[in-house]
Amino acid sequence: MPLRSAFSLAAALLALLACLAPAAVASPQVKVGIADDGILLHSPERAPEVVAAWKAAGIESVRIQVRWAGVAPGELSPTMPLGFHPSDPDDPQYSWKYLDDAIGLVVANGLNPILTVTGSGPLWSSRVPSLGSPRYMPDAAKFGEFATAVARRYGRVASQYLIWNEPNQPLWLQPQQECVTGSRKCSPVAPHTYRALVRAAYPAIHRADPGAQVIAGTLAPRGADPTQRNRPLRPLAFIRAFGCVDEKYKPIRTGRCRGFQPARIDGFAYHPHSIKASPSTPSARTDDANIADLRKLEDTLDGVQRARGFSTPTGAHTPLHLTEFGYQTSPPDPYDGIPVARQSRWLQEAAYIAWRDPRVRTLVQYEWQDEPTKSVGSGRKKYAGWQSGLFYKNGKPKPSFAGFRHPFVADVTTLAPRVRFWGQIRPGRSHRVALQRRSPSGAWVTIARLTTDTRGVLVKTMTLPGRGAYRYRTTDAPSLLEPVVTSDVLTVTPLRRSPSR
Repeated sequence: MPLRSAFSLAAALLALLACLAPAAVASPQVKVGIADDGILLHSPERAPEVVAAWKAAGIESVRIQVRWAGVAPGELSPTMPLGFHPSDPDDPQYSWKYLDDAIGLVVANGLNPILTVTGSGPLWSSRVPSLGSPRYMPDAAKFGEFATAVARRYGRVASQYLIWNEPNQPLWLQPQQECVTGSRKCSPVAPHTYRALVRAAYPAIHRADPGAQVIAGTLAPRGADPTQRNRPLRPLAFIRAFGCVDEKYKPIRTGRCRGFQPARIDGFAYHPHSIKASPSTPSARTDDANIADLRKLEDTLDGVQRARGFSTPTGAHTPLHLTEFGYQTSPPDPYDGIPVARQSRWLQEAAYIAWRDPRVRTLVQYEWQDEPTKSVGSGRKKYAGWQSGLFYKNGKPKPSFAGFRHPFVADVTTLAPRVRFWGQIRPGRSHRVALQRRSPSGAWVTIARLTTDTRGVLVKTMTLPGRGAYRYRTTDAPSLLEPVVTSDVLTVTPLRRSPSR
């Protein structure tokens, strides 16, 4: 983008947040991440150009799935191949090249890889391979050996490891629960399987990479009622079962909790997708949690931790990593997508919510570009795949791309009758900014001048001058910053809390 003047135009989308609960202290920093294995791992011809674009867009971290079956030998064999040493990354039967290329590209661009060490594994990794399902009861000891190999291979360039992906979903881990024959009464299984995986992986990774952060969770934000063996578990119920506590956080030591030993973790990851609900709309189900429910999620984690259902090295509350978040759009998906302008606004609101929460350390956008739509039937099934990208499949940017680079939000409810303007210029560094309001004549009038922090974050709390449109403009010298230009500026009317709220 060419330079224009010392006073370069930078108008960012101003979005209205409603029903936000106040936070005492904002996060000291939230690293901006991306996850798009479709490009990074499976389109190597495009990956160099796209990863460079990630860097230019201010992305700091890249989540990459290290899938067990994708690198280990004998994917369909019920027995581990002879002569294979699973904890040795240099064993010639491992196939690391595609990951080496992807991780090397990420590191070469100055980005931090977040490695999801996950199944499914090869069939021989199941505790009951005769069932023919690699997702069924993965063997924790064998997983620990695989985690050792991953950390030994990539420990010099990676420091964050996520354990499994969405273990509360049957696509990734089975069985989710066991049910009484002839009855719809079921009890959880997957949380206990998962606890064993974490207990095996945590020490294995730390031995191979002493400076590592081993992050558990990576849960999907919703589940279903426990009436069938492989119905997905609701995430908060999963967390309680993981820690062997009941709904009142009282320890359980019967059944699968007999002889309970807690897992140790360095952080907790979560995928707070809201699907078609705004970032300020709570989940309808008590044990589901989307991005509006971070306080509920944290209360659950804290309750389980107090009951010694898991531990952290320092005993402090576990930090939170939102390692997958996005909104699908219509177009292309008319069923599960939202309008593209709304996607842009809601992604910016989500970024503000993450910044506001002192426990959030990471927010990962899923994904960069829409997956192709795949028709596997009629109606909703005509739009299989995931279309939450900042770009359409044809490479054309959605409005959300500009908003992602330069989010700008007005929180007119948390501090009413005052307003907090929040934004971020990415890539982050210190910038001089003029906050402006459009006058009745159409001219833009500066109402405040400020300097962002070193991560490009601007925060200004003030009495809202009234109904109107707002934007910010960078006032850096041209040599320091290319112009940041967006065309969308919204009119906002300040809200007031009613006495009952």
